[in-house]
Amino acid sequence: MAPDKERHTPFLTSLIAGGMAGTTVDLALFPIDTLKTRLQSPQGFVAAGGFRGVYRGIMAAAAGSSPGAALFFGTYETMKPVIANLQNTYRGEEASSPALTHMIAASIGEAAACLVRVPTEVVKSKMQTNAAGASSLSETFKLVVSEKDGRAFGSKIFGGLYRGYGITLMREVPFAFIQFPL
Repeated sequence: MAPDKERHTPFLTSLIAGGMAGTTVDLALFPIDTLKTRLQSPQGFVAAGGFRGVYRGIMAAAAGSSPGAALFFGTYETMKPVIANLQNTYRGEEASSPALTHMIAASIGEAAACLVRVPTEVVKSKMQTNAAGASSLSETFKLVVSEKDGRAFGSKIFGGLYRGYGITLMREVPFAFIQFPL
């Protein structure tokens, strides 16, 4: 199917469907994510909480899950026709690749979604591992924003909210390149 003949999902549909799907998956798998995070914690599994309170931090996950997934799918669906048109313009319609369109659109979608996903993950991880000062969602958010040590992207403005943004993109973009053209 030619890139310009592909079915186009309306923006609002992408936002709603993406938000609902992302939230459903994140909430269903949250206890497993908590255990994984605690196993990876430098303080050790037991000190990080062990099997107790596996839903600690779920509000942080819920707060960022829907907007992150909605942003991904909204961006992805918006970029597909733009990229297809660019390919048609610069490569010609016969040389255009629907797979390449999906790869590039998904990569841009991941970069956009990570603007929401990474801060959510940072706050959630602190809560899951019972970090000092992470007693509630609002207290943990304040704690992370106060981390202006220069180890995170834009830390002078955003504190530690974007710690890990670059490495997260390095994980998500190759995954999108493989998954979305399939």
